[in-house]
Amino acid sequence: MPKPKVTIVDDEASSRQGLSELLAAWGYETSQAVDGMEAFHLIQSIKPDVVISDVIMPRLDGFGLLREIRDVMPNIIIIILTGQGNIEMAVRAIQEEGAFYYLEKPVDPLKLKVVLSKAVDYGSTRRENESLRRQLSDYGIFDHLVGASLPMREVYTLIEQVAPSSASVLITGESGTGKEMVARTIHNLSPRKGAPFVAINCSAIPETLMESELFGHERGSFTGAYERRMGCFELAHTGTLLLDEIAEMPPILQAKLLRVLEERHVRRLGSSKEIPVDVRVIAATNKDPMEAIKRNEFREDLLYRLNVITIKLPSLREKRDDIPLLAQHMIDDLSRKHRRPVRIITSEALNMLLAHNWPGNVRELRNVIERAVIICDKDQIEKRHLPPHLLDREPEYPKEILSIPVGIPLEEVERQVILNTLVKTDNNKTRAAEILQISLKTLHNKLKFYREADHKTDDKQE
Repeated sequence: MPKPKVTIVDDEASSRQGLSELLAAWGYETSQAVDGMEAFHLIQSIKPDVVISDVIMPRLDGFGLLREIRDVMPNIIIIILTGQGNIEMAVRAIQEEGAFYYLEKPVDPLKLKVVLSKAVDYGSTRRENESLRRQLSDYGIFDHLVGASLPMREVYTLIEQVAPSSASVLITGESGTGKEMVARTIHNLSPRKGAPFVAINCSAIPETLMESELFGHERGSFTGAYERRMGCFELAHTGTLLLDEIAEMPPILQAKLLRVLEERHVRRLGSSKEIPVDVRVIAATNKDPMEAIKRNEFREDLLYRLNVITIKLPSLREKRDDIPLLAQHMIDDLSRKHRRPVRIITSEALNMLLAHNWPGNVRELRNVIERAVIICDKDQIEKRHLPPHLLDREPEYPKEILSIPVGIPLEEVERQVILNTLVKTDNNKTRAAEILQISLKTLHNKLKFYREADHKTDDKQE
């Protein structure tokens, strides 16, 4: 395994050399610079994991070097040393200038060893999270949806195919998989995107009020109807109407809905007037439609009227590869929402997320991340910030043995070995490259090649 790289910056040769020998004995690869100016040029070429810098130096002092590094290479971790330290300088180094830690000279070797180990781990975590952000930026977000796994790319392909039309769509999937987000994405990618998107949850409205919610009512049509009210179909005119949990709609209303879908007219309660509506209907359910039909919960003729295109959303268990991307996206979003300092998640905490079964799917993951963001007072979510029920299980790592059938191309064997190694390392590319004994650059090039090949395959299928 490659040694972590540390650059030592100090104008005192004896102090610089002593630290270098100590760190080399601990297994670090070291380099040296006599002042901030020399260090800045050296750091740009060797890109160390950690910089240990004195404060008082000629040409460019430690704080000046810290600012230069922060602007150009923000993922390099800086530890500040000084022989003239005080509380004010410590506060400035860490809170104002962004140093990882502050130590006074002469340095306590045991304390330095602990701090340095934590700095390397923190830097590795931060780089992995930045890598996730780049993946999100490059190919991990599809309108309202987040994910780059094969199941989600198949969903994206279906959305792209169906969005330009006015065909009815049925979205199925477990609760919390993001059915409404898919419906909004279809709407946003359709010619109706400038018109209203209206969503109604059929399981959340009392049966006595549902007909009024759907079709509207006239004043005085029933007790409490003090004024005329438009229903969801009228509100969504020229746009899109999402009927969420459609299988929960009472059978008598399912019959009326079927008539509206066929005739494209609605009649408000208490009125004899037919009102034409131009609405694209998207339905969603967390039930198996065929099973609901067998239980007489869902009309078969309504299913076939809605089921022009079916999009089945994978559970979070079926797309675990997307958990790091989803978690990072949620951290960025919720940190802004709650004005919290959180930016990253540690590998240990991420392993806890990967090990969980997620019965509540993406909705449950968002609740877990939101809780962690709110209670975390630092810039990284740690294991202790996760709810207790996630801490009861140890991470379930994939099997160590990969079964490869005889007769497949060597190129595909290599691909399977690389991808499975990434799963084993929780998408830590640096660790994966070390295990595979290839350079990190080679690994990135191969992953880029695989992505491009997958995109070409998708284009041919279209």
